[in-house]
Amino acid sequence: MFKRIVLGLDGSDESTRALVFAKQLASSEGAHVEIVHVHEYMIAGRAGMQPVRADEEELEATVRRQAEELKNSGVDAHLTIVSTSAGGPAHVLADHARADGADVIVVGTRGRTTLAGLLLGSVTQRLMHVSPCPVLAIPSGVPSDTSTDAVASTAVS
Repeated sequence: MFKRIVLGLDGSDESTRALVFAKQLASSEGAHVEIVHVHEYMIAGRAGMQPVRADEEELEATVRRQAEELKNSGVDAHLTIVSTSAGGPAHVLADHARADGADVIVVGTRGRTTLAGLLLGSVTQRLMHVSPCPVLAIPSGVPSDTSTDAVASTAVS
């Protein structure tokens, strides 16, 4: 059913849950996973736009490690890292899904930007409005070692 999956990773526990689900889905379907990590910039400083999160290098290292582990497990996966201004991650994910001909986008329900999510609307919520394909949002209550069937039933309930 799903042959091309876009997976949004930001290094959060919620995106790790989405990673586990995407891995199980890709393995069972023989799907390609396009992993997208977005550097979000929004604070203007003397050196230009600065990252919203001070720990962006650490987050990127986590995402790179996760992508490598996914590939090493036998999943056909590719990592893309993109920089954008505030409010852009949902559009970046949607654009990648459109360009890649994705069948589904898999994301966690809450990422690293909880405060920004409260003020601006979460990336997942925005993605639901701009996505060219279905979005599977994995809720934070789903254990990261859950089977695909259990995650799917939780995600749609």
